[in-house]
Amino acid sequence: MRNRDTGHATVNSTNVQLLCKEFMLKVNREQHTSQSLEQDMLISDFWEQRYLPYNEEVLLLTGKPRKKLSTMRGYKQIWSQHLKKHFAKLTLQQYEPNHGTQLLESLTSTQRLTTLKHIRGVGSAIFKRAVVEHRIKVNPWHDVVMPDDAIKSEDTKHYTMEEAENLITALVDHVDAQLVLALACFLGLGPAEIGGLQWGDVDGDWIHIRRNKVRWDVTTPKTKERMASVPIIDQVRVPLELWRGKCDNPHGENWVFADLPNMLNRVIKPHVMGENSPAKTSKLRQCERCEKIPKASGVKWAGLYAGRRGACTAVIEATNGNYAVAQALLRHKKMTTTLNVYKKQITPDAYKAGMKLFQKSLTEKK
Repeated sequence: MRNRDTGHATVNSTNVQLLCKEFMLKVNREQHTSQSLEQDMLISDFWEQRYLPYNEEVLLLTGKPRKKLSTMRGYKQIWSQHLKKHFAKLTLQQYEPNHGTQLLESLTSTQRLTTLKHIRGVGSAIFKRAVVEHRIKVNPWHDVVMPDDAIKSEDTKHYTMEEAENLITALVDHVDAQLVLALACFLGLGPAEIGGLQWGDVDGDWIHIRRNKVRWDVTTPKTKERMASVPIIDQVRVPLELWRGKCDNPHGENWVFADLPNMLNRVIKPHVMGENSPAKTSKLRQCERCEKIPKASGVKWAGLYAGRRGACTAVIEATNGNYAVAQALLRHKKMTTTLNVYKKQITPDAYKAGMKLFQKSLTEKK
């Protein structure tokens, strides 16, 4: 509707009403944002009062917290060691990218690149939540610069199949410990997956990965792809059946390993390192099971994850470069994870065998 005298739209016209509504929505939105941004608070208070409660809240739909207990344990460690003192008396709105950049720069002499990335990740996660709550407009950690001179972490270790066999042989009197190493070195299971196994997960020719257990925290596997099944090979089946025969009730929801961390510290590590190892603690010396330890395996202990990496490498070698088998065994979503993180340099024998195949192919072409 237009005014007959001026030709302009009247106040009651549809177009004018729509413009008014859009204008008021904009005003109200800016006012709401302004009010939210006025609710500034100390970063330390935000961590305690908002961030931790939000992520540790148990959801009714799943009965589980938003973030896994193991994840939050790592976040809390980084907070206490590096971020708590750094944030000090700063508020969310006072914090700027150069603060984070300076923090990372100051740590390059004591921390490696991987740790710096973890610190940056936790810092960014805290401020990301603050953005969601409209306490700040932009996450300052998006513009935090990683130091150019950060020292890269050392290459992760892996066991060759010969080393894996030597480790297992050193534990000849502990079939449960042998099974732990077999699961890591031949099937590529991670420590949390091994600790989370129940006898009901062992079914004929398959082991079904259904949960993780870190100490007494039971959670789902790291990713949905990790919740899958792996085939049992003879090198695993033998210690598996021997250990089953020693257990009182190897069925259902009973744990295959009652206390994996204790077994690692009191049985596996001492037997791998030998009785004269400087790594033995007073507790190990007092442990009756560890008093008479056979000679060391001759293999430098590098943890159970070294077995997982070794399994990946050995499978690729044994299948003439079939990376898909290794990806399926490790249950990775992306092949790049299998190759970039877990695949290690092949052994000289595998390299030589591959070159012989290459030579054969050249000869056959003539």
